[in-house]
Amino acid sequence: MHQHIIGPGETLWTISEDYRVPFEALIQANQITNPNVIYVGQPLTIPGLPDPRNQPYSILVSLSKKTLTLLRNQIIVKVYPIAVGRMLHQTPIGEFIIINKAPNPGGPYGTMWMSLSKKHYGIHGTNNPSSIGKEVSRGCIRMYNRDVEELARTIPIGTLVRIRP
Repeated sequence: MHQHIIGPGETLWTISEDYRVPFEALIQANQITNPNVIYVGQPLTIPGLPDPRNQPYSILVSLSKKTLTLLRNQIIVKVYPIAVGRMLHQTPIGEFIIINKAPNPGGPYGTMWMSLSKKHYGIHGTNNPSSIGKEVSRGCIRMYNRDVEELARTIPIGTLVRIRP
């Protein structure tokens, strides 16, 4: 099971929303008697998600280079060009995991959507390939459709995504 470390400003409710896990399931999985008493640094088990440390793949996103690097057992497999968030809608920095995949999400998201463990953010394709390499999104990571499809076929749910400046 995935372990989340509670950060500043997080609540059990926001964590349940970020991971798309029912609030009650989060309470039950962690045997929490008072949901109002949690602390920064407290580990929480996220039910239904595998431990990313047991996954062979991980992803490193460089916002400044506008690249997404796929690693297998810490060895670079492939580097993809991406688009990232624009000013006022910046891509979040930190560690997240892939929590689901949705082919053909429609709209501007291209042919694949992979949700991050932060509500409203994901890695997705695009219906505007000329945006790749730019700071144009509302915080998501955009990829060429063929690249995001290849990535989605390769990585499992629970893959760690590290986003750096």
